[in-house]
Amino acid sequence: MFTIFKEHKNFGKQILLLAVNDLKKTYKGAAIGPFWAVIKPAFTLFVYWFAFAVGLKGSGGVEAFGTTYDRFIFLLVGFIPWFFITDSITLGAKSIRMNQQFVTKVSFPVSTIMTFTAVARLFVHLFLAIIMYVILICTGYTPDVYNLQFFLYCPLMYMFFVALTWSTAPMAAFSKDFENMIVSIMSGIFWLSGIIYNSYDLGIAWLEKVMLFNPINFFANGYRNAFLYDRWFFDNKLEFFIFLGEFVAVFLLGIFNYNRLRKTLPDVL
Repeated sequence: MFTIFKEHKNFGKQILLLAVNDLKKTYKGAAIGPFWAVIKPAFTLFVYWFAFAVGLKGSGGVEAFGTTYDRFIFLLVGFIPWFFITDSITLGAKSIRMNQQFVTKVSFPVSTIMTFTAVARLFVHLFLAIIMYVILICTGYTPDVYNLQFFLYCPLMYMFFVALTWSTAPMAAFSKDFENMIVSIMSGIFWLSGIIYNSYDLGIAWLEKVMLFNPINFFANGYRNAFLYDRWFFDNKLEFFIFLGEFVAVFLLGIFNYNRLRKTLPDVL
């Protein structure tokens, strides 16, 4: 833990600059540049809304806690954290291999590679979250005190998935197969998380309990607690404490794996 913190010391400015540069590389050569950060999520959201609301005649909305929510709004609030999560997992796992020059050619703290990759995704997430909030206000949702929970869920989400990349990025650098496996299972993880449905009301009691162990589900529900449900994070204490346990486990496992593998990364790459 102290090694990772030491590597980040005095590198704050460099991390921000590298995060901005990472975004520039992502959209380099595109005529509309960073606008793709909005267009791609908007198109994805439209496709799912069309499939469920029009194609499958599910336009009646989604019911949760005695209230029926417009399906588009329900999907919108669930997809905003998902876009950050899926990019953090897939690009985070690739981060060391994609930036191997920092490992093999210069003396650079390796753990900051995962950090600036996540910070770049965080910039996009904050921009999309602002757009989401504007849409919610324009559709009749008024700002309230529950919205402040965004400043709990967003940092927790960022820290959780950065800690996860302390394990996945070094392992993916050792094995391209591990990186491909992560990319392959992401679509399955999407359907196993409550992004497009209410995981609190599946009609199967034991399955609803199992869903509480899905950290992605925790953040999808968390954003809806903050912007739709008007519920506090402590209203479901079991879900919150399960996540805290998973957070500690991922943090400690990340520290262990990073410390175990970091010294051999230059030779592998």
